[in-house]
This record gives sequence, structure tokens and C-alpha cells, in this order.
Amino acid sequence: MKLLDCTLRDGGNVVGRGFNAELTTMIIRGLIRSNVKVIEMGNCTGIGSYEANNSIAPCTDKEYLELVQPFLSQAEIGMFMGWKNGTQENVNLAKSYGLKFLRVGANAGDGKNACDAVKRVKDAGMTCRFSMMKAYVSTPDELAEEAAMLESCGLDEVTVMDSAGTMMPHDASAYVKALKSRVKIPVAFHGHNNLGLSVANALAAHEAGADVFDCGLLGMARSAGNCATELAAAAFQRLGLLQDVDLMAMLDFEDSELIPAMEKYNYHVAVKPFDLILGLAGAHSSFTKMFKEVAEAKGVSLYKLILEVSKVDRKNPSRELTEKTAESLRG
Repeated sequence: MKLLDCTLRDGGNVVGRGFNAELTTMIIRGLIRSNVKVIEMGNCTGIGSYEANNSIAPCTDKEYLELVQPFLSQAEIGMFMGWKNGTQENVNLAKSYGLKFLRVGANAGDGKNACDAVKRVKDAGMTCRFSMMKAYVSTPDELAEEAAMLESCGLDEVTVMDSAGTMMPHDASAYVKALKSRVKIPVAFHGHNNLGLSVANALAAHEAGADVFDCGLLGMARSAGNCATELAAAAFQRLGLLQDVDLMAMLDFEDSELIPAMEKYNYHVAVKPFDLILGLAGAHSSFTKMFKEVAEAKGVSLYKLILEVSKVDRKNPSRELTEKTAESLRG
């Protein structure tokens, strides 16, 4: 299983139609440092939409493609492409700049219109993913049949998109199970958080067999946002999964760079990194003052201190235990 981070595509909706050059570069670096290596970026509405749909972002497609050149050897970087913009010209542009994948998108029930775009991507030698947007407008069986048809066009991966954040965990499970029974290619799940269930839905999708999970740093995306990358990583790590993701590096990046950068846009972070750590550790917030005092006095990572102390005592950790743990972290 793996994460597919959509911050630089869907997340750009929180500032317009995409991030500027400075934020794009900063976020890619932060993701790579965190060992999140599948990254979707560019104009929120996809390659070709700047001109075709008047979707004006801070950068053109070519400018976004030029920005990612230094990172192509470090991550699997791609773009979204609405099926109407799946022209040979747009596919050739992505190919010429070395993108690893294009993710073609169409609303559920409209996939038949996208086969030509899928074939163009595959003929160009690129990985082709597919977004079944507004998946909930079809039944699980209907969506599975459509996915099988798209697989026959040469598709490499198919994504169930809960575009309105309306699914419950049992819905996420039903859609994923239906697709897994009909296709051999990997099945991904893309959840929005309008009912506050994006992480629960990701976990349910995993239990149903999903292979890939869309997410966005700080939950950034349209409306109530995507499943937050850091929350998904933490929840899956609680299950012993996604251990390759460097969660501490990700939280440090968010605290030191991303959250301050987003403050000028008045972006509200629903679950801040510190609160995530309390949940991951099972540490009650009433011990916050002690943890912070000891971490500062001993010069150790607050987050690592909380995690290590909580492995020993989550009920009533003493200052003595906390200081002893801090000393061991220093060593």
C-alpha cells in the first residue's frame, strides 16, 4: 500500500487554482523528505485546463513542469487530466517534461468517454491512473463494471473518488470490494472530509483491499478538504503499516514551514501536529505542560519524548520518568 499525495493539485483549491512557484517547490521538498514519493501536482483542474477552461493558476502547465524537473529522479510525479483535455498535445507535453504519470478523470458513468485519453497516455509510455469522480452517483456494482471497462483500455490504476465527502465507512468498503472483485489493477480511494470521516473511510477502504490512498498535507483540498496526509500516515502506522513514511519529518516540515506559510491565506488546520502526536501516543493533554518543560530543558524533540514516555506510562507519567526518557533520547 502507498499514499498518493494530492496537496499540489487538489490542495491548491485553498488558494485559487494552484500554488505559486515558491510553495510548489517547498511542498515537493517537504514530501520527499517525508518519504512520500507519489505526488500529483499542477493546476487544480488538470493539465490543459489553463487555456481550455480558463482555469487560471499562478503558473502555466509548462511553468509547473519546469519547477519539478529537479525532483523527477526523487519521486513519482504526475498531473491530473480531465478526459476532455486528454488531447495528444497535452499528453505529449507531459511526456516531454518527464512526468511519470497522468491521472485521467471523469465523473462516474462517463468513463466511456475517456478511453481514448487513457490509450494516448499508455501509448506515450506513461503510467495511466484514473479518477472515478463523484463515485457515489453509481452503485458499487455499476462502478465496478465501469472500472473493468477502463481496465480493458489499458488503465494501470483506478481511484474511487468520494468527491463530496458523503460516504460512510461501510460505503467506502462496499465500493472498494466491488472494484477489487472485478479488476486486477490497483484500486485507490480518495476521500473528502465533509462528514469528518475521511480517515475512517480510508481505514475501511484498506480493510476492503484498497492499495493506494489519496491524501493532502493538513487536509488541504476543496470544501472540507481531503484525508490529511499526516493523519492517514499516523492512523496506518498505528496498525503497523506505512512505516516507510517519515512522520516526524513530515510534522517538522508542517510546523516549521507549511503551517506558517499558509497563515497568510488564513488556512485553518483542523488537527495540528501536536494534537496528532497526543492521539498517536495515547497521551492525555493534561500532561502537556510537563512534556514541554522537560523537552525544552533537555533539548530533545517534544514529539519523540511524548511518544517514548507514553510507551511506558500513558495513565499518569511522572516527571521522573519523563526526564529519564529525555536523557535517553539525548544519548
